Amino acid sequence: MTATTTPARADRPAPASVRPRGGASKTKTGRRRSWTPFWLLLPSAVILIPLFGYPLYQLGLLSFLKFGQPQASAGEVAEFVGFDNYSTLLGDDQFWDVLFQTVVFAAACVVATLAVGAALAVLLTRVGKWSRLLLLFAALGAWAAPAMTGSTVWMFLFDTNLGLVNEVLGMQGHNWFYDKWSAFALVGVVVVWHSFPFVMISLYAGIESIPVSVLEAARLDGASTWTVFRHVMLPMLRPILTIVVIQSIIWDFKVFTQIYVMTGGGGIAGQNLVLNVYAYQKAFASSDYSLGAAIGVLMTLILLAVTIFYIRALRRSGEEL
Repeated sequence: MTATTTPARADRPAPASVRPRGGASKTKTGRRRSWTPFWLLLPSAVILIPLFGYPLYQLGLLSFLKFGQPQASAGEVAEFVGFDNYSTLLGDDQFWDVLFQTVVFAAACVVATLAVGAALAVLLTRVGKWSRLLLLFAALGAWAAPAMTGSTVWMFLFDTNLGLVNEVLGMQGHNWFYDKWSAFALVGVVVVWHSFPFVMISLYAGIESIPVSVLEAARLDGASTWTVFRHVMLPMLRPILTIVVIQSIIWDFKVFTQIYVMTGGGGIAGQNLVLNVYAYQKAFASSDYSLGAAIGVLMTLILLAVTIFYIRALRRSGEEL
């Protein structure tokens, strides 16, 4: 008895591609699909573009005018001065000093925030239910506290005469805000205290979304804890890390409340100034609103450049965003 065998599917010749009867309809369908994301984004764009675009336009316009107290209160006509405000700003040595301080302070805060947030996110995956709930509530309390309130509470803790820290350390009379670096360090601690819950909860959610089977397979292959973190967890968490890093850079670069409240507007002789406080002083303390607007425009451009550079670096490494 001879059996009739059917050739395996892999041995069959590849079917010829079926040409669609209506080439125009395929093209039309493709176009509809390509435009679908833009239609979905349209309602948000209608709200967000005027909401953010118009203030940015006014900020940019003001930076090209001579607009001070006479124009604001006496009704004098604002004069168009072109790039004079930017020339004045870029020729000021104090601006470059403040910019350097801002970059270093923001970088230190971002690194510290990521380290604390990541460490606590891993801790959340290792502790029991009640310990996890307690830690989450404590972190959410720090996150929900307004920057003004949190800064004031920390000032009480480090008060020169009545502060709990000085009492415990036996350093009555020590002023933590007199020295430039101790003042920056203390403000940085408060900034991290306000920022780490966002990093912690984001990374904890990312870690929990990783399939357990993937981690178990890596461990069965003999991978150590560090190897699992480096080659399995970190690549899967990278999209979340991208968002967290960009958000932290933006937050920490434009810190205002903590510096202004805890150092009394920038510290002794302006030793603790950052760009946001510097812009406020120029605009409102000196009544030079155009110069303050120019600082705001430069801050926006710097943040855009950092964000674009970071995203391009990630795309070059092959990461999908």
